[in-house]
Amino acid sequence: MSTTVGILYPGYSAEDDYPRAETALGDGTRLPLVHTEMREDAHRVDALLDIGGEDVLAAGAAQVAAQAGPLDSIVWACTSGSFVFGWDGAAAQVAALQAVAGVPASSTSFAFVDACRALGITRVAVGATYPDDVAGAFVEFLGKAGITVLSLSARGIVTAAEVGTLPGDLVLDFAAAADHADAQAVLLPDTALHTIELLDALDARVGKPVLTANQVSIWQGLRLAGAERVRSGLGALFAAG
Repeated sequence: MSTTVGILYPGYSAEDDYPRAETALGDGTRLPLVHTEMREDAHRVDALLDIGGEDVLAAGAAQVAAQAGPLDSIVWACTSGSFVFGWDGAAAQVAALQAVAGVPASSTSFAFVDACRALGITRVAVGATYPDDVAGAFVEFLGKAGITVLSLSARGIVTAAEVGTLPGDLVLDFAAAADHADAQAVLLPDTALHTIELLDALDARVGKPVLTANQVSIWQGLRLAGAERVRSGLGALFAAG
């Protein structure tokens, strides 16, 4: 019986990573995706708080369930639209989503934390596409989980749409440049960044696990659905099960 993980995705940028992941998983896993309302595409705190509002996510949850049928789990696939609420606010956001969806729920921000814990990672480098203030909020969020950010590279890109246009070779270069010698992994936190077809190449280029937003979102959804297992072609995180 296949696993169905509902994906709530804001706007339009790298949503095609999810059907690509379905193909890569190759086991019938379904990742039905709905585009949640994005009144303004901006990596700016006020816009991000609006993108991640409980009413927006509740509407998305109802839509994905109506389209896809029963779900095994649901993920708010937006990192900045979760960590910008702070640890407690992001936890309340997920709790509200779980209550309305009726299945285990999470967000990309918590997926990064759980992925790091699964791999025993406590020291990371972060390559963020965000402006400095938003990137700093992600560093603070990770710190609440006991994850130390040894270096932070912020590209200062304001819109998700622009992030979605970045080519693969630039993403590989960005991850390598963001690395720190003492980091156990490099984190690329933006779900607007295309990475699913680059995961093994990212790990090889950097020489350590590179955790990306769409990767950890899918992994978290499968984990919550009780469907985690070793899978190839999707980076060190999936190779570890």
